[in-house]
Amino acid sequence: MSQKIVGLFVVLIAAASAVKVPLTVYYESLCPDSAKLITEQIYPAVKGELKDHVDIEWVPFGKSQFSTQGSDVMFTCHHGPNECYGNKVHACAIEHIQANSYQVEFTRESLTLDFINCMMKIGKNFPDNVYPGAKCARDNHINVWENIQTCANSTEGSQLLMKHGQTTNHFMNPLKSVPVVVFKNQYDVKVNDRAQSDFVGVLCSYISQPMPKICASRNSAVSIAAVSAPFLGLLAYALTKLFN
Repeated sequence: MSQKIVGLFVVLIAAASAVKVPLTVYYESLCPDSAKLITEQIYPAVKGELKDHVDIEWVPFGKSQFSTQGSDVMFTCHHGPNECYGNKVHACAIEHIQANSYQVEFTRESLTLDFINCMMKIGKNFPDNVYPGAKCARDNHINVWENIQTCANSTEGSQLLMKHGQTTNHFMNPLKSVPVVVFKNQYDVKVNDRAQSDFVGVLCSYISQPMPKICASRNSAVSIAAVSAPFLGLLAYALTKLFN
C-alpha cells in the first residue's frame, strides 16, 4: 500500500473520530447582548474553521413567558410584542429550513446559522420599517421564507415557540440572564461568562483530537506566555542584582 493511500486513511480516520461539541444557545430575537454574542462570537467561529466541531441547538425564548388559554398560547416577551413575533420567526426558521440537492455547498445547519446571524445583525433597525425576514432568506440562499412566515403567523409558530419556552424553563426558570451558552449539556456560569467575549477559546477547550489549527495556535500562545512570565521575572531579578 502506498504512503499516499496510508495518509488518506489516516486523514479519514481522524475526521471520523472528531466528535462535535454539543452547544445550546438560549437567546432572544431583539436582545442586544444576544445579537453581540451571535454575530461577533459564535458566527465567525462556527462559520470558519470550527464549523465541523460544534453541534448547535438554538433556543429563541430567553426571558419570555407563556400561558395557555384553551388551544391558544399567549406570550409576554422581554423586549415587547415585536420580540415575540421575532422569536416565532426564529423558531419557525429552525423548524423549516432544509438543505436541498441543488445547493450541495450548504447544509441545514449552515443555512440556519446564516439566517439567524442575519436576523440578529439587523436587530431592531429595520430599513424602511420592512421586517428583514424575506431579505435575510433571500441573501442567504433560503427558499422557504413563505413557509417560515406562514408558520410565524399561525398556531404552528405559537406551538414551536412554546416548546422553546418549555426547554428554557426546564433548563432554568426564570432564566437569570440572556444570552446563555451551555457546552456539552453542562451549565457552568463561569464558562458562560467567558464565552460571551472569548467563545473560540472556550470552544477549543472542549475539542479533542484532531485539534483545529486555530485551537492549536491559541494553546501555543498560552504555553509561550506561561513559560515566558517566570523567565522574564528571573531576568528582571538578575538585572536588578547586576546593576545594584
